[in-house]
Amino acid sequence: MTEQLTAAAPAAATLGRGFVATPTDVSAGLGPVVDAVRRPRVGHIDFLNCLPLFWGLARTGSLLDVDLRRDTPDVLSDALTAGALDIAPISLMECLRHSDDLLALPDIAVGSDGPVMSCLIVSREPLEKLDGAPLALTSTSRTSVWLADLLLTEAVGVTPEYFVFASREDLPTTLVDAPAAVVIGDVALRAALSQAKELNLRVYDLGQMWKDWTGLPFVFALFAARKEFAAREPKTVHDVHAAFLASRDLSLTEIDMVCEQAAKWEPFDAATLHRYYSALDFSLGARQLAGIAEFARRVGGPEAGFPADVRVDLLPPAPAADAVRHHR
Repeated sequence: MTEQLTAAAPAAATLGRGFVATPTDVSAGLGPVVDAVRRPRVGHIDFLNCLPLFWGLARTGSLLDVDLRRDTPDVLSDALTAGALDIAPISLMECLRHSDDLLALPDIAVGSDGPVMSCLIVSREPLEKLDGAPLALTSTSRTSVWLADLLLTEAVGVTPEYFVFASREDLPTTLVDAPAAVVIGDVALRAALSQAKELNLRVYDLGQMWKDWTGLPFVFALFAARKEFAAREPKTVHDVHAAFLASRDLSLTEIDMVCEQAAKWEPFDAATLHRYYSALDFSLGARQLAGIAEFARRVGGPEAGFPADVRVDLLPPAPAADAVRHHR
């Protein structure tokens, strides 16, 4: 067999001599190549609480229209205010501090009208006993820290000694040097559902405390666009806004599917996730804006970085033609 193959080689080589390759016109019938249009740089909080706002982007096809960048709330807030992102969720505190540069997207936010389940104070002692006591700040959210301080000082009447603890994941280690801590996100959800009972901790929900104190919902994060980007690319901003709203609405309609799929990869089962998402408020209407104004009135000043009467500007409605197209 080897001899036959070896003998055939010269014949094949002989046949190949004199072969003339014919050029192929691959551009026939095609348009010219143009410079690619840059997708809008859009931030995505890498926490479970934002999953319903982004899950539907893939199902609606809108995911292809954005350059999606995932990170923590602090990193995304800094990137948006620095101009490294065009549109992103941003913590309430940072939105208020940079209100001159941002437009909030209407009817979409991350908040609660009661318990939020993922922004907590966990404590070995009643809050009334924390005056002068160390309180660990493990949070990546500046808004939760300010809200906790406001509630403790003005509602409860205590002033703890705050310190930042490096480990955001290990709650038992965090509480070695402090009787209480502010925790947010998936860490807080895990603490509320299992660790609090194991460690004999009291759980105080910041969303519920705010609602009990003021009667208003609380907005932890808004979605905002840079004003200069909105002025330069108004249609793009309205398209991304419409995509977010459609994604949220689809996710909430199919929330059972969202929870079942997420539960494959998260430490929480589908029933727990369903309960969590049912507690969250993803809207931004008159009551939510009233809650924002009340929070700003109570904490505003030089230390906060914005005046008590700071104004949050909303993205104006899309032009009539665009609105009709989005409705269709």
